[in-house]
Amino acid sequence: MFNLLESLLANRKTPNSARGIYSVCSAHPWVIRAAIQQALSDESPLLIEATSNQVNQHGGYTGLRPADFRRMVVAIAEEEGLSTDRIIFGGDHLGPNAWQKLPAEEAMALAKEMMAEYAAAGFKKLHLDASMACAGETVPLSDEVVAERAAQLCLAAEAALTGERPVYIIGTEVPIPGGATEALTELEVTTRAAAENTLRIHHEIFNRQGLGVVWPRVVGLVVQPGVEFNHDSVVDYIPAKAEELKSLLDSADGLVFEAHSTDYQKPAAYRDLVLDGFAILKVGPALTFAMREAIFALAAIEDELIAPKRRSSLRSVVEEAMVSDPKDWVSHYHGSPEEQRLLRRYSYSDRIRYYWGHPSVQKATDLLISNLNSLSIPETLLSAQMPEHYKVVRARMLSKRPVDLILYSIREALKPYAAACFPASE
Repeated sequence: MFNLLESLLANRKTPNSARGIYSVCSAHPWVIRAAIQQALSDESPLLIEATSNQVNQHGGYTGLRPADFRRMVVAIAEEEGLSTDRIIFGGDHLGPNAWQKLPAEEAMALAKEMMAEYAAAGFKKLHLDASMACAGETVPLSDEVVAERAAQLCLAAEAALTGERPVYIIGTEVPIPGGATEALTELEVTTRAAAENTLRIHHEIFNRQGLGVVWPRVVGLVVQPGVEFNHDSVVDYIPAKAEELKSLLDSADGLVFEAHSTDYQKPAAYRDLVLDGFAILKVGPALTFAMREAIFALAAIEDELIAPKRRSSLRSVVEEAMVSDPKDWVSHYHGSPEEQRLLRRYSYSDRIRYYWGHPSVQKATDLLISNLNSLSIPETLLSAQMPEHYKVVRARMLSKRPVDLILYSIREALKPYAAACFPASE
């Protein structure tokens, strides 16, 4: 698998021939299934990453440990007919992110335990991210502290390996994982000097910690190319602003940039990013956002076809779950009660994704699908609530089964990434 990833990242051979890979950062089974279907259509490899909040040794918010996550993905791949040797398993923001409220020593002990589980479970792309401050620490942490902790995480991974060696990603984006919470106007692109400093200090500390032999497997650096989204706006990629930063790749042999928070960019931006050396494009909230849009549209269709007592009332159930258990959105969504209500449903940051596994929401989702599977959705109603899907259904290229309609929405969000990373798939 390392050779496959390595070949994909060798993307700067000649102008306009750059290739990259998109990283699907989601643990939702429908997102994973849609990504697998897209990879089959494109005849491409598939990079799927779990984050430290989603999946860790305590289960994360999904209830899955790394080996559980891998088994889930493999099972879906086998159902869809995708060979598992085409799947690259990655771990994103692996560090003390989930335990920032603890003192650094305790948080790092848990982070190393998590890293060992990811490595032992066969994850082959590991993001060493110790950039977040822990209890009592000053923000931001120095590059030296971040690099020292990244080396500790790398040592934990290397000690736990049971097979093929992984590749590593270092560095972090400027905004928090999952989208910014503040108003966005214009982002500062990472300077070349800052990126060089990150590389230099990590290299020095890795050598000091006996990890010199591992350093060639550090293949990617997370930087800020000037892309981000918050609740209701998106900062678009402007290639000219990344000129100085991307020049670093001319002297950093074998290294590529990894771009986070690329969700919701205009389609042409993804190709520009890949051509500029941002060969790994992370996407997550945009996929569950598209999934939520389709589910809510299906709920509107259900309201027209199913008697009130038999309806799932899914949108109300989701709202009740989020209000009764606000921990996954309350620190992100501010404003008046009405503004918060709209954000809970429609924000680009899509904190609703944390609630699909909630028992009441899962029950309502299952009932919605069951209700709509019990009948044939009229094409006219599909046109009213899902006009883009209607066109494809009328062309006899998509069924009206509710799950197929949901998967189509997710794949439509993935297609610009596929076209940018694997141009032959256009």
